[in-house]
Amino acid sequence: MTKNVGTIDRILRIVIGAALIAGFFVNPDAKYSWLYLLGIIPLATGIVSSCPLYSIFGMNTCPRK
Repeated sequence: MTKNVGTIDRILRIVIGAALIAGFFVNPDAKYSWLYLLGIIPLATGIVSSCPLYSIFGMNTCPRK
């Protein structure tokens, strides 16, 4: 797995993912509260610094080669 997520992109993914997961626990009785669990995806890709969609489309925000 190559690293293709840069620092700013990584921080944003972690913050957004954590916020979505927190929203699930803050508002569990909402009609579509399970959608908050989609925050696992940006959180995981931010933690491992690799995004499968970036690999498919040939994108790279990581300054290191």
